[in-house]
Amino acid sequence: MRHVVWPLLPLVPLYGAAQALDSVAYARGWRRRERLRWPVVSVGNLSVGGAGKTPFVIALARAFTERGWSVDVLSRGYGRTADVVERVVTGAMDDPAARYGDEPSLIAERAAVPVYVGRRRASAGRLAEATLIVDGGARHVHLLDDGMQHRGLARDAEIVLLHRSDFRTTLLPAGRLREPLAALERAEFVVLREGDAELAARARRWMRTDAQIWTIKRELEVPALEGAAVVFSAIAHPEEFVAELRRQGVALAATRAWRDHHRFTDRDVEILCDMATTYRAKSFLTTQKDMVRLTERQRMRLAQIGPLAAAQVTVRLLEPETALGALEQLLLQKGA
Repeated sequence: MRHVVWPLLPLVPLYGAAQALDSVAYARGWRRRERLRWPVVSVGNLSVGGAGKTPFVIALARAFTERGWSVDVLSRGYGRTADVVERVVTGAMDDPAARYGDEPSLIAERAAVPVYVGRRRASAGRLAEATLIVDGGARHVHLLDDGMQHRGLARDAEIVLLHRSDFRTTLLPAGRLREPLAALERAEFVVLREGDAELAARARRWMRTDAQIWTIKRELEVPALEGAAVVFSAIAHPEEFVAELRRQGVALAATRAWRDHHRFTDRDVEILCDMATTYRAKSFLTTQKDMVRLTERQRMRLAQIGPLAAAQVTVRLLEPETALGALEQLLLQKGA
């Protein structure tokens, strides 16, 4: 089994027992869920990062908006230094990732919908409901980013993104799974990448009979570069990023990866500058999520060596009318 730290396997049953007890507590009402006035659609996954939730949330927010819904996004704001519940403000800030988290900052910028951050997502949702001005006839929906394991907030629909590696690992701490595959039973919609269609039958073993599988197409948009680039990232699956760049014929002078959500230091930037000099690179290339975590001073330092560009991951649903129609119908059945 890949993606497993074998020495930690003896601890997996303890983690699994804790997860099972948590599920029983919610199922039997021993733990209560808070409910917001507006419907909640949770977007989550089973493993630690890497399923593509952020571009999917952006695409879903845009799709709801195009279909006449008013939308906001609720997020924990992983990695943020502040602890207040607040709305993400875009632009005119040197280090938005430090205040709001990298993913909320990126969602607010690209989806162009209100994004609220808070450790307790119910508090973020109440702030949204108290401050957003919604047209009287409009339908409104909260999108709960990375919400599958945040079970203290009631939701009206559960969307779960699967990554191929989810079938080749085990529970934390030895593996990457935050919950077992059996947790797919809670989902109304399971999302697979276009290239992972053969995994649908395996996913179906754990899903309810009335649940649907959606298929998405992911695309990496790479800006024009001046010569070979030093490629760097701090994401869950950097090898996929590099492989796609190579597939597109991007000239790579060197690559460097850090752990997911890594906060870039000035020393990191100097390492990248040294790499560019050593390998005679003409530019730097990273992801949009990583770009958000670079301060203005760090960007300027890299620009002294060569242009800095960011590749953008976009997601689109295959058969969107069928998928989104089913989601809307579910929300309307529940009184949205």
